[in-house]
Amino acid sequence: MADDNNLEICYNRGCGKKFDPNNNNKEDCQHHPGHPVFHDAYKGWSCCNKKCTDFTEFLSIKGCTKSKHSNIKPPELPKPVVDKSKANEVIEVSVKPLNSTPALERPPFESPQVTLKPTVSPALLEQIQGLTVLDSTKKDVNSIAIGQSCKNNSCKRTYQGPASNDEVCTYHPGVPIFHEGLKYWSCCQKKTTDFAVFLEQPGCSQGNHVWVQKGASNKKVKCRMDWHQTGTHVIVSVYAKKYNPDSSFIKLNPVHLTVDLYFPEENSRYNLDIELRGIVDVDASSATMLPTKTEIKLRKKEPGSWSKLDIPRQITTEEPEETAEDNITSQVDAVDLSDI
Repeated sequence: MADDNNLEICYNRGCGKKFDPNNNNKEDCQHHPGHPVFHDAYKGWSCCNKKCTDFTEFLSIKGCTKSKHSNIKPPELPKPVVDKSKANEVIEVSVKPLNSTPALERPPFESPQVTLKPTVSPALLEQIQGLTVLDSTKKDVNSIAIGQSCKNNSCKRTYQGPASNDEVCTYHPGVPIFHEGLKYWSCCQKKTTDFAVFLEQPGCSQGNHVWVQKGASNKKVKCRMDWHQTGTHVIVSVYAKKYNPDSSFIKLNPVHLTVDLYFPEENSRYNLDIELRGIVDVDASSATMLPTKTEIKLRKKEPGSWSKLDIPRQITTEEPEETAEDNITSQVDAVDLSDI
């Protein structure tokens, strides 16, 4: 056995053992030919893929290469040279936006809307099965005066006897909206600035005449609306039950969302008409009508988080002009979009 005085320390990284220079074989030393790497709390060697977070465990990682022991210290890694002449130099850091692409041009609010074709749940159809509004035409015809006007919006027909019940009524099922000087019906969005032209707009739906107005007719109902978002979508939920999907509609353009739901049991409607905070992709958006809610999934046109769902719009309420069209003007109320 060699004398300890004749033993030398091996300076190969990861070894550190003492060896006899006269008895040094080529596989006696197990070491790391690379250099230690410390990155993101991990500790390892550049020559192998062994990593750990504990320093003691790092020191115990066995070498990945075998060779002879060496008493020559390996060269230290060069340290970066510090230029002390720039010690007082102020470094300005400018933060670039995450999205380097130019912002999309915002389309006009009045751009034409597309009616989304919703996916209707069979459970919703089963829920409303058999729900009908009391048909006023079934009342005693003697209680309806000859010349009585139809109560449906924009219908100008008058009651001339029982035969009038068989006529087709052309009317607007939606509600009138006055918005920034524009006048239109929520169901068809044909906008005009002239009140007389608005009154003459023909109806967009067909059905039966209503000679006697029910107390709940044209009543506006309030539904709870909520929304949330992901990185790519904004999901709007209107919580409602027993609404008729055939008489309801959802319209959309890149910045304008309209939701109109019809409740046959009460002969009433819910209307949501808002300007969206961001821009959406109409073609990639969808809607689903469920027994407890209507869900609209809007695809974001550009990345980013919306701070709010909509942009509040200043509404100018106009008084309807006096006109002989008592059947329509008696039903026209300016809708303040800030309340919905």
